[in-house]
This record gives sequence, C-alpha cells and structure tokens, in this order.
Amino acid sequence: MIDPLAEVVTLLQPGAGFTKVVVGAGLWAISRSDPGEPFYCVILEGACCLAVDGHELIRLRSGDFALIPSVYGVAMSSLEPPSADAETLHAALGAGQFRIGRQEGPTDFRMLAGHCSFGSPDAALLVSLLPQLMHVRGEPRLTTLVQLVDEETREQRPAREIVLARLMEVLLIEALRSTAGTSSSPGLVHGLADCRLAASIRAMHARPTHAWTVAELAKEAALSRSAFFERFSRAVGMTPMDYLLTWRMAMAKDLLRRDESSIAEIAERVGYSSASTFSVAFTRHVGMAPTRYVRSRRAAT
Repeated sequence: MIDPLAEVVTLLQPGAGFTKVVVGAGLWAISRSDPGEPFYCVILEGACCLAVDGHELIRLRSGDFALIPSVYGVAMSSLEPPSADAETLHAALGAGQFRIGRQEGPTDFRMLAGHCSFGSPDAALLVSLLPQLMHVRGEPRLTTLVQLVDEETREQRPAREIVLARLMEVLLIEALRSTAGTSSSPGLVHGLADCRLAASIRAMHARPTHAWTVAELAKEAALSRSAFFERFSRAVGMTPMDYLLTWRMAMAKDLLRRDESSIAEIAERVGYSSASTFSVAFTRHVGMAPTRYVRSRRAAT
C-alpha cells in the first residue's frame, strides 16, 4: 500500500544537527530565530512555556515532546516568566550541557533540545505538507528516541551518520503519527488520520499521473464534493488541488535532480500531458523553468 507519510519523510532526508541538555532554576526566558531550521525538545523534569510564531502559548510539562519543522521564532520561559527587562543568565557546563536562570543551588527544570536538518534542497516545499507545530504528551517512545539521538551525536561510533539519519527518520515519523489525534496545526498527518480523506490522499500518491478532479477525489473519500473540499482544506491546510500540485512539484524536483530523463518524460511521470504544460506549471510554482532548475542544482553540487 502507498504510504504518503513515508514518501514525504523519505524525500525530506532528515538528519541530526546537534542536541544539548538544558537545566534551569528560578525565573528564566530564552528565545532565538533560526529561519527554516527544525527544532525539537523533550521535557525531562519540571515544566515551561513554549511560544512559537503564529501559535498560542503552550505549557510543556515532564514527558512532553515538541517539534517545529521550520522555526522562524521560538521562545521558552519558566512558567512564571521574568520581567521584560531582566537578563537571563546562562552558562555552558561542558559535555553539551547548559544552565539557565539562577546559577546556584538545585535545578527545577531539565530538557533535551536539538536542531535537525532536512537534506532535501526542496525541504520548504515538503515541510508545507506537515503541521507547523507538533506537540505530544506522554509518549515515552519519543523521549527514548531523542535520548538515542543525543547519545549518538556525542559518540564517534562507526556508521554514526547513517544511524543518526535513520534515527531522525524514525523520530519524525513517530512524532507525526503521535500528533494524529491531537490539536496540532493542520497538515498531512491530520488528513491521514481521517479515514475518508486518507483514501483520497493515498489515491493521489498512488496515481499522481491521473488527471484528478475534486469530484473524483471526493468520490474516493465517499463524500459530497463540497463536504470533501471543506473537510480536506481544514484538515490539511490547503485545498486538494494545491496538495496534488505541491506533491507533483516535489516529485518533479526530485526527478530533475537525480534522473537523466528528458523534461518530457519527467512531465509525463508527474501527471502532465506535455513538456510545455509541465514547464509552465513548474515555473509558476518554483519560480524558474525546469531546465534552469537542473542547471542551478548541478552548479550547487
């Protein structure tokens, strides 16, 4: 059976960047902005507040996991934040550990946080299919996976990079699966959690070359056209046709980078009747013609 979630994660090529243990005491607040850099954390002890651009404040407690596939602004603080003009003290303790807030005495907060990377040059396109924020409560498998990533990043073992890549794939998939029944932001995982919408999404992935219409996809989902359109758009965060176009463009970019096929052959493989119609759609969506895209990717390597 076609697995859309696995296809998207595989194309993303997730890899580990770095992890760190952060302990805190008293009142503290930290913030940073890393355009496009995925961030994740698991709370091991205590609790804190998490604020992500465009989302409501979230309270994280022990056992909670959070992952933001594309961070533009993230702030964390103690449950009672310090005053706006107060400076949060922080110190590196060595061995990838940091202390924030009060620097003396026992700590009341501990988390494992990290940044990962997506190896795909088209990560932004694929990330648009995922929830903007994933928050999972009480899932020990995620805590274990983050701890395994942390251990692996600190050791120079044979095949370290391969192991880290596989761990990050599993971590991302597990996070996405775990958010299916939560109130996380719209995305592919919410669409797949709805059995009717999942049928239409799998149909698009199984037959990307088919000239799908909203009416046909609604039939796959056993819903009326209007009910399907509204339900899909709310769950996935984009219309059915926008989703299909985004997935076709992701496939096209992957084929253009690694395949020696002609533009006409690739156009046919992603559902376009001619090279010219494909080129127009690709240029409008990507911002450059397929031939120019191929040259730019080759120049980059």
